Amino acid sequence: MTARLADIAAQAGVSEATVSRVLNGKQGVAAATRESVLAALDVLGYERPVRLRRRSAGLVGLITPELENPIFPALAQVIGQALTRQGYTPVLATQTPGGSTEDELTEMLVDRGVSGIIFVSGLHADTTADMTRYDRLRGQGVPFVLIDGFTDQVRAPFISPDDRAAMRLAVTHLASLGHTRIGLALGPKRFVPVIRKTEGFTRALRDTFGIDAAEAEREFVRHSLYTLEGGQAAADSLLDGGCTAVVCASDMMALGAIRAVRRRGLDVPADVSVVGFDDSPLIAFTDPPLTTVRKPVTAMGQAAVRALLEEIGGTPAPPSEFVFMPELVVRGSTASAPTPDTPGLGEVPQREIVRKA
Repeated sequence: MTARLADIAAQAGVSEATVSRVLNGKQGVAAATRESVLAALDVLGYERPVRLRRRSAGLVGLITPELENPIFPALAQVIGQALTRQGYTPVLATQTPGGSTEDELTEMLVDRGVSGIIFVSGLHADTTADMTRYDRLRGQGVPFVLIDGFTDQVRAPFISPDDRAAMRLAVTHLASLGHTRIGLALGPKRFVPVIRKTEGFTRALRDTFGIDAAEAEREFVRHSLYTLEGGQAAADSLLDGGCTAVVCASDMMALGAIRAVRRRGLDVPADVSVVGFDDSPLIAFTDPPLTTVRKPVTAMGQAAVRALLEEIGGTPAPPSEFVFMPELVVRGSTASAPTPDTPGLGEVPQREIVRKA
């Protein structure tokens, strides 16, 4: 105990006797000094005595569509830490195939008296979904914030990455390497992030190569599932069309695209360049390390918590969308475009494209 008291005292800048008085709940210690000692306990990793532990300001639900994609656990960790620092207890609720739906998880959290809910990539991102469910939730007096997927049918704070800008970053990077046949692999058409990525991608092809948006979408965009297998299937179709570079709407899809390339006996990036999206944990250690567009997870998670706490505190900002700029992270999965006579790519001639002045 003496060694621990000395450590805490040194961290807090007080005497060991003062630390002892705080830990034993004795009177006669200034509030600021008491907080310094408690902060020292937290910093050094010591567990607070039960009577000195923070009382929870309430439960906050976090609903995610899955946890297999590593970007969702990463976002959940950021949100959970931010909530804990504010005295709230996060409750993670995850949808599972054949298991609980978003509506069922929402009902469960409301029944447990949560102070608010953060939805990540939920039904709000599905343009075919009924948005009145969120009106009902607001009618129950439960504040909420929505991440990934904006709709003007719901009055709430939205937190989004700039999907259009993300695609422009990817296309500009690949074009600078000499690629002219660039494909996009992404999820089902009905989701808002998919729509925005498609718009950003086709606009970037138009501005860079002069390709009409309708032609770009028809020739260079493939919809599939947000899985490794989905990325492989979409990439196979794009490679059949002669693409020498594939941009993927998630890192998981990008890994599938790399597998599709290798199953043809080709190399990444010598024969085909691949770009992901998210910059998921450990993605820098793949073979090759993945070039990707980094989703600003930390900024988005912290902004979601701030917006929710403002809602809970009764001082909400006007319903709006907060958009965060992504960042291109160049690693080893992109390189200069191969020459037209590269083995395995010669079956489909390179499309002659003239850059717009």
